[in-house]
Order: sequence, then C-alpha cells, then structure tokens
Amino acid sequence: MSSHDSHDPHAGEQAFRNRGLDIGDRVSALLAALTLDEKLGLCSGRNFWETRSVPRLGIRSMRLTDGPRGVAFHSTWRRGTAFPSGIALGASWDTDLARRHGEALGRETREAGAHVVLGPAVNLCRTPMCGRTFEYLTEDPHLNARLTVSYVRGVQGEKVAACVKHFAANNQESKRMQVSAQVSQRALRELYLPAFEAAVREGGAQAVMSAYNGVNGTKAGENEALLWDVLREEWGFEGFVVSDWFAARKATSAEACIRAGMSLAMPGRWSRYRMRDLREAVRRGRLHEEDLDRALRGLLRVMFEIGHIDEPARPRRRGISTPDSQVLAREIAAAGITMLRNEAGLLPLDASRLRKVAVLGPTARQRNCLPLWGGSAGVWPPHEITPADGIREALGRSAEIVDDPAGADAAIVCVGLSHRPGGDSEGVDRKHFDLPSAQVALIRKTAATNPNTIVILVAGGPVSMDWAEDVSSVLVAWYPGMEGGRAIADVLTGAVNPSGRLPVTFPRRLPDSPAHRSGRTFPGDGREVLYQEGVFVGYRHFDREDIAPSFPFGHGLSYSDFEYSDLQVEHARWEGEGGLGVSFSVRNRGDRDGAEVVQLYVGDPESSVPRPPRELRAFEKRFLRAGESARIRFELQVRDLAWFCESPLGWRAEPGGFEIEIGSSSRDIRLRGRFELVKDWFLAVGPTV
Repeated sequence: MSSHDSHDPHAGEQAFRNRGLDIGDRVSALLAALTLDEKLGLCSGRNFWETRSVPRLGIRSMRLTDGPRGVAFHSTWRRGTAFPSGIALGASWDTDLARRHGEALGRETREAGAHVVLGPAVNLCRTPMCGRTFEYLTEDPHLNARLTVSYVRGVQGEKVAACVKHFAANNQESKRMQVSAQVSQRALRELYLPAFEAAVREGGAQAVMSAYNGVNGTKAGENEALLWDVLREEWGFEGFVVSDWFAARKATSAEACIRAGMSLAMPGRWSRYRMRDLREAVRRGRLHEEDLDRALRGLLRVMFEIGHIDEPARPRRRGISTPDSQVLAREIAAAGITMLRNEAGLLPLDASRLRKVAVLGPTARQRNCLPLWGGSAGVWPPHEITPADGIREALGRSAEIVDDPAGADAAIVCVGLSHRPGGDSEGVDRKHFDLPSAQVALIRKTAATNPNTIVILVAGGPVSMDWAEDVSSVLVAWYPGMEGGRAIADVLTGAVNPSGRLPVTFPRRLPDSPAHRSGRTFPGDGREVLYQEGVFVGYRHFDREDIAPSFPFGHGLSYSDFEYSDLQVEHARWEGEGGLGVSFSVRNRGDRDGAEVVQLYVGDPESSVPRPPRELRAFEKRFLRAGESARIRFELQVRDLAWFCESPLGWRAEPGGFEIEIGSSSRDIRLRGRFELVKDWFLAVGPTV
C-alpha cells in the first residue's frame, strides 16, 4: 500500500511542521504526507533553475544557482562579485581565505534569492588541456580536500547549501557526456575521491552533483556504487544528489538514476524524468515508492536544514555585490598571484624611480568576467579592473604609461589565454599547450628591447614557458576576477608581498604530462579514456620519472627570504596510535613582512607497491614579520602513511621506514627526517566502483 493511502495526510502535514521534532523524523513525516505524484514531481526541476513546489503542503520551489567563482547572472539575473577562478584560490594555499570566499558567496547567493550554489568544483587537475582546469583547485588531493572543506563550511554557514561537483573523475570536456573514465580503484581512492570525501565527512556538504561522464563503464548519475554505497553508506552523506544539467538524458533510464540515489534531475522538463514515464515505471514494478523515498530523503532534509520549509521566502535583492566582497576578491586574487621568476630583484617596482612604464600584450585590457564567459562559471560583476587599469591606477601618477618598451624603465607584457572556446572554457578542451606564436614573439621582442621585462600570465593552467628565461620576472595571475588588475598592481609595487604557490606542475612539454601518453589516455576514443598513469598524476609522476618541469608543484617566490631549521619528529619508532608530531622552525630573514607556505611531504621508500617519492600530507600558510621566527607543528595520522589496497579493498600502511620532507615546494626541500612504523595497519572499505 502506498504511504499516502495509509493515513490522514493532514496528520502528516502537522507532524512535518513540528519544529520540536528531529529533522530525520520531520523528513519521514513529510514523505508520508506526499502523494506519489508529488514525489515523482520533486525528482526533477520545475524549470532551468528551480525545483518543483508542492502547493498542497505549502512547500515552495527551491532555487539553484551556478558558481563556483560567484553568483551567476544567467541563473539569478543578478550582477554578483566575480571572485578569482578556482585555480587562483588553489594557488593561495590559504584555507582561511577559502572559508571567507565561501561565506561571501553564500551571502550573495542568499541575497539573490537562491538556496543552493553549484560549487565548489573539486575535480583534480589531471591534464593542463582540460577546458575547466581554471575552475578546479589543484592536482593534489590533500590540498584539494583542505580547501574544499573550508569553502563548504563557509557557504553553508550562511544557510545556503554547497553543491560539490562533479562526482567523479570528470577531468576532461571532450565527449564528456559519452566518455567513461577507466580508472583503477586505487587511483580513484587516492586521487579523485578525497576532496569529495572530506567535503562530506568534515565539511558536512549538503549537495553533490553527479558528473556527465561514466566511471568504469557506468554513468555517474546511475552509478549505485558511487552514489549510494560510497557516498551515503560509507561516508555518511545525508544531503541530495543533483544531476549535472541534461546529464540524465544520457542515462539508461530515469528509474536507474533514482534507484542509484539521484535525488534531483535538472533542468526540469528538459530532463528524461517525465511524469508519464515515471508513473509507468512504478506501475510495471521497475521503480518502487521506497526507491523514491530513499532518493528524496536527502533533498527534503536539506530543505529543512537551510530553513526553506520553516522560514518565509527570502527577498531577492538587486545589488548583491558589496564593497566588502569586492575587497575580499582583491585579497584572494593577490594571495593567489604566483611569482615564478624575479631575476636581479627587479620586483617590486619602486614607483619613485619610474619615469616610463610600458604596458603591452593582448590580456592587458582583456575582460574575463562576463555572463557565461568560460561556461557555467561565468559571472557578470558591476565592474572589472583589467591589468592595464590596475597598473595605470597604481603608477599613473608617478610614471607615464606608454606602449613602446624602448626607453621605458620597465616593460610589462600581459599574455595568456581567454575563455573563448579553445582556451579555458567549459565544453571544449584546449587544443594547444603553447601560447599563441604572436604572444611569444612579443615577449621575446620586448625582452630584446628592454632588459627589465616582466611577463604577467593570465591563464587557467599551465602553458609552455620556454621563453621564461628570456625575461627578468614572471607572475602568474590566473583569472583574478573583477578586482584582478588592482591585485596585480599590488604585487608589482610591493603593496602585497607575493605568497601564491603553484597548485599544479608546469611541464616543459605536454608529452611530459602523464595523461598524454597517447590519444587513448587523453582525450580517449569517445567511448572511454584510460587513466593508465594510475596514482602518478602531476608532481607524483615528475618526481618518480625524474623529469624536470618548467616550474614544480608548490613553487612560488616572495620578496622575503625564509629559513628553515631544527626539524624534530616526535617518535623514531611509532606504532600508529594517536598522532605523530612533526615540528620545525621558520624565520623570515628578509626585510619585508610576508607569508611562507610550508609544505610537509611523506615518502614510503620501502613500500611493497609503487608509490610516489613524496606526497603532500600537511601545509600551512604562515605570515611572519621581517626577522620573526615561528615554530610550526604538524600532526600526522596513520592514514597519512597509507595507500589504497585493491585486494582486499582498504587503506594499508605497511611497517617500515618513512621519510619526512619539509620544504617550500616539491623540489625545494629544506629539512629531512625519518621514522619507522612498527605495526601493520589496515582499514577495510568497499565496494568496487
């Protein structure tokens, strides 16, 4: 018998409105009050951005909005703050900034009248050629997880649900709705799932978006092992799963998605979730009301948690981008700007000694913050400060801004990519690893004319940089958002001491990147793409094969000089109980205040399986005044030593010697230590995905 036939629905309505009940009990009461058709209706959207309402019970539609760099104009018709792109936030290595970014995004989402923001985007940067690398945070799972947790907590502290995307192994745009990522269980667990797991277990993420692609032959949106067994049963996820837009149209059937645990298919009537077909699936026994209840429970729970059912409708404000958010956008942009090279201390520029400064290049005046510019991450802010705008504002009173580098005290060449298709854009992967030849020619011509040439790279990921040694200084600005030009000027003039560090390796040549062994490993044959590199992605591969990159993971220069000393590992022999303390000292021996990103790597040279020489296991961004010292302490857990075993399934840390490396990048190791794990450790998980 259906739940709606078994009792008086008005009694159920009264129960789910009772705020004194536990949320789980209120959800059960609401499910009991819903009719079958109302449940079927809640499984798909009302339109492009809203869920269906249930007028009989007074439940309003819930609005979702695109993110993750800001509230999207195309989903709210509001001009919001365009924060720096995801990879710029990744380059900050700053969990506090990630939290504050999430808080600001949550506030603006609420002010726009929306309830769910589609972000953060936490897919791993497997290849620099992915069109959405600019949206993602990093190639490293630990850095990814720590930033993700802070971001999610920030958003949800504003009673807005964060939707972590795209679950899982969505690492390319080519044939994204057709291709299946063929990836080992070990690589999934060690690289591609940790940020999602941390978002759920630690961040309390209330929503997850299933990916377009398949995983090991099964579409992500109907992959019960992913959406139910791992996400809900193993990790304890209590929120809802939403499809990526139109993804359910490629599924085997709507009922397959619902049975797997997909709560909501978007966008509305354009999805495959047609009421007539769903009713027929129920009538024929292919779908049961218990399946609906199981899939919808998380969606209804989130409606209670964010106050959507109990509180009045939020007013939609037109001006959602505040001065405080814009100041934060500038701070995040400056924190992510990464100085790769600074020969002869050309930077920071001394404005009092400048007469002429040349500002050149195609990205100097290029706007990157426009509706749908780059795809769903496009944000339309109230204004945008380009690099040329920011430099002119900072230097225009003390120096003449010119177009000719000859005779200028410094020449600033702004190069890079854009969000046009073929660059950094959703739906299309990049075709070229090199910068356009005209840009490279401009760099070399300028450097030959002016020895004080500074290159500012505006791009969403690595590019070939065989020109870098021709110039004095190189800054990577990523896509720095609406206040990016001012942030660039802050770093150029020394108002901000650069503290960005590369969240991805910059290869010298694209074939050096492990995803580019062949066309079958990227972009695949249209049906599947082979992740043959396994766990050796990014710096893990470069270190294992001893390949010199253009610039290594974690690299970034400062106007200060930091000294490391006195490493202490608390136990020479450790049984794996509690935590293992690792401490050391860092001193700013420069004459400027600044922040250092200290990085702890662990190596397992005695492992019975191939492992990277080093893996990031802890980091901290620490601000130190000139001459100041600080004692840094990290605490490792036994899970930090483990690799994922495929038979039996679980995490294993083997007895033996482990190496501790402390450094300023993966290739700039300052301190080394060692300890021995004296017991075998194993944590069983399952199932196979």
